[in-house]
Amino acid sequence: MFENFTATDRWTKKPVHCVYQALIVAIATRHADAVDIKFFVDGRTVWVALPHPAWVEYKKRTGKTITDPLAVEIAGHYLHAALASGEGVGREMYFLTVEQTLAHLEAAVAAMQTELQAAGSTPRK
Repeated sequence: MFENFTATDRWTKKPVHCVYQALIVAIATRHADAVDIKFFVDGRTVWVALPHPAWVEYKKRTGKTITDPLAVEIAGHYLHAALASGEGVGREMYFLTVEQTLAHLEAAVAAMQTELQAAGSTPRK
């Protein structure tokens, strides 16, 4: 759902096409405690960094694991919201907090469930 999407930029009112490109554990690339999700946003590279402690906190709260596909959905949901709110103009990198990551996780899952219900499917448990 948020691997390949179009958002409307708040300031220009133009559609912005976003495509997921890569997921990289940032410890190796920039010595950070994060997972970096790379998107092409109208042809330019944009990164969304999700903090590793969010994985631990989510597991503690729910007993579930944040998978790589779910991490992409979280980052895409955040990027979609950032563009729609005007926060996404011209930035190359976004750093989320643990709470922001978990809030976008919940919102992305809710959006996916809504889409499944609209399509007549029921989510697996």
